[in-house]
Amino acid sequence: MTSLPFPLAQTPDEFSAERGRLLFAGQTEFLKGVVAMSGLPPGDRIEVCFAGRSNVGKSSLINALTGRKGLARASNTPGRTQEINFFTLGGDSHYLVDLPGYGFANAPLAVVEKWQRLLKSYLAGRPNLRRAFVLIDARHGVKSVDEEIMSLLDSAAVTFQCVLTKADKVKEKDRDSMLSQVRGALAKHPAAFPEIVLTSSEKGDGISVLRSIIATLE
Repeated sequence: MTSLPFPLAQTPDEFSAERGRLLFAGQTEFLKGVVAMSGLPPGDRIEVCFAGRSNVGKSSLINALTGRKGLARASNTPGRTQEINFFTLGGDSHYLVDLPGYGFANAPLAVVEKWQRLLKSYLAGRPNLRRAFVLIDARHGVKSVDEEIMSLLDSAAVTFQCVLTKADKVKEKDRDSMLSQVRGALAKHPAAFPEIVLTSSEKGDGISVLRSIIATLE
């Protein structure tokens, strides 16, 4: 039997799960919002970033991971947040980075272009960035705007892992076709990590899996 490409990440072993629990049980604080490369904090620790189109549930996922309901604030206006937001994780061992949501053009063109340049510069110039997590709404699959960020990560040679959000909203009969579409899209991107994380911030599904993945990155 041939295994499927991009399998779903499995429940971590006890040791990895405990490492994840301990990392996210530590102090997590908002550090700063960055609007220019000169404002980036020192790259002196392991760093992971979260990217996703507006309304994908990124803030909810970050809050679920950290157990802090108000840590990452969801805007009522899609695409409003245009800063790269840094959080300290596990005291001083990790940075967790919330990238601006993409997929909406409500801002003036000049602002959008500046925002895109900052994002490209960040991804290409952050050697301590261990992995990007690209969030995809499980109800909708990979869209063209998601392909753009994946191609950007390819060109920056940043390994990214697909995290499917709102998985509890997908009907069982639609799950296989959704996963097939996502796998087909990921297969075109050399920087894609060959494992998908299925999550639900509302139900808590996949949270311990994602915590352990982050905690075991070297």
